[in-house]
Amino acid sequence: MKIAVVILNWNTRDFLAGFLPGVVDSARAGEGHHTYEVVVADNGSGDGSAAFVKENFPSVKVLEFKENYGFTGGYNKALGLLEGYDCFLLLNSDIEVPKGWLQPLADFMENNPCCGVCAPKLHAFQDRESFEYAGAAGGYIDKYGFPFARGRVLKWLEKDTGQFDEPGARVFWATGACMLVRCSLWRALGGLDSRFFAHMEEIDFCWRAQLAGYTVNVVPEAVVYHVGGGTLPASSARKLKFNYRNNLLMLRNNLAKTLALDYLHSGLAPGKAARKGRRKAARRILGRMVLDGASAAVFLLTGRFREFATVLTAHREYRKLKTEPSAKEIEEFLKTCKNASVTGVYRKCMPVRAIVFRKRTFFSIFAS
Repeated sequence: MKIAVVILNWNTRDFLAGFLPGVVDSARAGEGHHTYEVVVADNGSGDGSAAFVKENFPSVKVLEFKENYGFTGGYNKALGLLEGYDCFLLLNSDIEVPKGWLQPLADFMENNPCCGVCAPKLHAFQDRESFEYAGAAGGYIDKYGFPFARGRVLKWLEKDTGQFDEPGARVFWATGACMLVRCSLWRALGGLDSRFFAHMEEIDFCWRAQLAGYTVNVVPEAVVYHVGGGTLPASSARKLKFNYRNNLLMLRNNLAKTLALDYLHSGLAPGKAARKGRRKAARRILGRMVLDGASAAVFLLTGRFREFATVLTAHREYRKLKTEPSAKEIEEFLKTCKNASVTGVYRKCMPVRAIVFRKRTFFSIFAS
């Protein structure tokens, strides 16, 4: 397989200086019988990142953009310029890679034609025995779209003791910090949803990949180390807005089709399944918006006025940006993708289980 390892950069020269040598060495070693090319796509940085890479890493292909297109726009633009590859590996600039990390991912993708996306386990750079927030050992979502992961529930992180070492385990989503995507699938789905700009776009992509009949898998033989928060810190109001807004956009994109698929598999005709799925999705999304409203009320009552305003802004932008498939479109989807299946949806409300019932590890969330 020929794989493009694509690092999207925006003002992270220090991370490139620290971590790009390891990526280049891995690619040069040509792990296994695969070939790799490293690409840095610069999103209009002002810190001299592109010039630094050109001067110090002549084997790296540099794509320079004049402005910051975000995670979604930057990757869509960069990968649209790359031809002749079997897979794209999306890689954050703040990832440290050990020797031998590439081959298990490439081998798994080559040997499993139904796999559309796969990812390594993600450990914390600062605490190398622990999983890292952005993806841990592969992600799930709950019925309202709240994401969590094997090894991370809300803010609580687990140590990696081998509890998630099942080979090629299917999950709902893989981390955008480091994920291998089949090029044909990327193009068929039109890449990432550009409305998102950043945050949750990989979850939406993985959901769409499953609806297209592909699987999302974790390859535990591969482990990388993530610093995290390199572009937007956890306290960023912009990040909070993206998370609230994009979660709703993701639900609007995919939930009706998923619920309709469940109805189809239970024996309903495609037309009736489409209508029931669409109605149930509307109710579910309304429920999620009520939960968002409750969190906004908590922000207001505790004096966190910036966060309160951010939730309102996120919902206002969502209403402007939202689109949804019609019942007819869902019916046509059911006729063409009737054998698709979606793995990794928890049927209850994860935050309630974690906060009220103090279930703060992945397996305890599912325990009675």
